[in-house]
Amino acid sequence: MNRWLHTAASLCLGVLCLLPISARAQDFPDHPVRLVVPFPPGGTTDILARMLSNTLGTEWKQPVVVENKPGASGTIFSEQLARTPADGYTLMVTATHHVINPALYKNLRYDSKKDFTPVAQVAAVPNVLVVNPDFAARNHIGSVADLIAYAKANPGKVNFGSAGTGGANHLSGELFKTMTGVSMIHIPYKGAAPALNDLLGGQIPIMFDSVPGVLQHIKAGKLRALAVTSLTRSPALPDVPTLDEAGVKGFEATAWFGLYAPGRMDPKLLAKLSKDIQTALRSPAIQEQFAQQGAVPGAMTQPEYARFVDAEMDKWAKVINDAHITIQ
Repeated sequence: MNRWLHTAASLCLGVLCLLPISARAQDFPDHPVRLVVPFPPGGTTDILARMLSNTLGTEWKQPVVVENKPGASGTIFSEQLARTPADGYTLMVTATHHVINPALYKNLRYDSKKDFTPVAQVAAVPNVLVVNPDFAARNHIGSVADLIAYAKANPGKVNFGSAGTGGANHLSGELFKTMTGVSMIHIPYKGAAPALNDLLGGQIPIMFDSVPGVLQHIKAGKLRALAVTSLTRSPALPDVPTLDEAGVKGFEATAWFGLYAPGRMDPKLLAKLSKDIQTALRSPAIQEQFAQQGAVPGAMTQPEYARFVDAEMDKWAKVINDAHITIQ
């Protein structure tokens, strides 16, 4: 009898232990969610995260609070996220840096493939080659061909800024150098926003940045757009040619942004989170807001996105190793 009672009690405890997981997934979220951007405010990642947070907050009927935690191309907060409970209440929206960093930083204190759960691709965005208008006017630069001619006539005297070593805008610049044969100096910043501030102020003359990050400044005449880095023109900048059209044949470099949770997330909670984010990305509000920024909302399923992330890590590791790119 005692043995039967002990067995029954053990079974009941086992069932009770399972209940909170299902309940947590079904009831998620029941309090505010943190959506952390590991870059300064004002960059493309921040812009897209805030748009997504507004829609998710309405869908979940809970505040989705965007926090900026910049540092070391996103690796500082990534380390924190890797050690955060996988309960869905702390999430990260980041850029291509996350799949590039493992090849750049040899002593990361986290495992990029095991310590994170890829949840959803948020958006894909082309970069745009922009120039400070005063620099362009002084040096008669009105096109990509003019910039190439100037850079070849002044080797090593043209600086280009980026959000940090190894990011999509940095690698766009490196690809431009390789394909055109120009010599330019890379100036890495701690995020796209401070680099953009120096570009606007004339401290650096050119930059490859995502369309959402510079669109308002292009429209205001504070920056001049020379070309976009995708093979097709951006709907947000229909009059701006592609680099391929501008003479750099075959040039293509597109940035993408993704949402991650800590690793080892409960599958039911992951399924709920992924479904809700896909619903948000398909909403008319997000479709319209992203289109205005030249961004295409992500449409991958969670398993597709997880495979995509792994493939991107392998791809960029080869590019970085072949190009001998290192952290300065």
